[in-house]
Amino acid sequence: MKHLFIVNPAAGKKGSTDDLVHRIEAAFEGRDYEIAYTRKCGDAEHLTRAAAQAGGEVRVYACGGDGTLNEAVNGAAGYEHVAITNVPKGTGNDFLRIFGRGYREGFSNLAALADGPQAALDLMDCNGKLGLGVICAGVDARVAADVHKYKALPLVTGTGAYVLSLVVNVLFKGIARPTTVDMGDVHLDGDTSIICICNGRYYGGGFMPVGEAQPDDGVLDMLVVPKVSRTTFFRLVGKYAKGRYRECPDVIFDHHGDTITFSSPADIVAVVDGEVMIDRAFTVRLSERKVNFFYPPDMFWRESLQTANISKGSILENAR
Repeated sequence: MKHLFIVNPAAGKKGSTDDLVHRIEAAFEGRDYEIAYTRKCGDAEHLTRAAAQAGGEVRVYACGGDGTLNEAVNGAAGYEHVAITNVPKGTGNDFLRIFGRGYREGFSNLAALADGPQAALDLMDCNGKLGLGVICAGVDARVAADVHKYKALPLVTGTGAYVLSLVVNVLFKGIARPTTVDMGDVHLDGDTSIICICNGRYYGGGFMPVGEAQPDDGVLDMLVVPKVSRTTFFRLVGKYAKGRYRECPDVIFDHHGDTITFSSPADIVAVVDGEVMIDRAFTVRLSERKVNFFYPPDMFWRESLQTANISKGSILENAR
């Protein structure tokens, strides 16, 4: 089996790339491995697809954040002889949070990760782009999309950029946008604040809208928040972030199925695993393709669900 490390040198602190390379060399001495570096957007997808098309079993290690992982997903989807994982490098590794506390240390243990189990995970298809974790479209997506713009300002840190983007989008630009949404039996036609589709559980640095989401159950867990006042939004956001959506049926509509469509007369910003898309109409569906994902032998997303004491039948009671 070949091991391909795709390293995003732009992710992480200064010196993190050199440190990672040293750890790879130490852990994989005597094994068939290769280290490749990304230089621009899309490189990780192209490198993964090239490795898949070369034939032979290969494990691909996306060394970076959720964006690097997303590119590897799009390159590996549908290839049964390819498996991918995510080696944390930087701060944004929301998908890995599904494995519970200690995920960063677990996925940084390269020797153990190399021989870890793998599973075929579901994928979301958003207008042709595949996602593994969470897709959002609403004020949360606009906040996430604008963070990069504010990071470029002098003296603004990563956290400061997020807070600035949140203030500007919520207080000055307005929360809701005119949107038509269809998901199962739910049809909404009016201003919408948040649209969220979960295959994983986390996004936005720790928001967990649907705590019971499973990446291999063949179901997409969808939430829609219609227009609400700023007061209601700030009162609601804490429950939304902790997966307590069932406590708010009057302002959070949920559906668990395989397809959602939403459109608007103006541009919609959608974020797929941290990657920004802009269009006026989106269809998100459960993809026919899957991706093999490997993980540390002592970690599993269902065990992390049990550890958190969350299940589809008891989420309400445990959230109280």
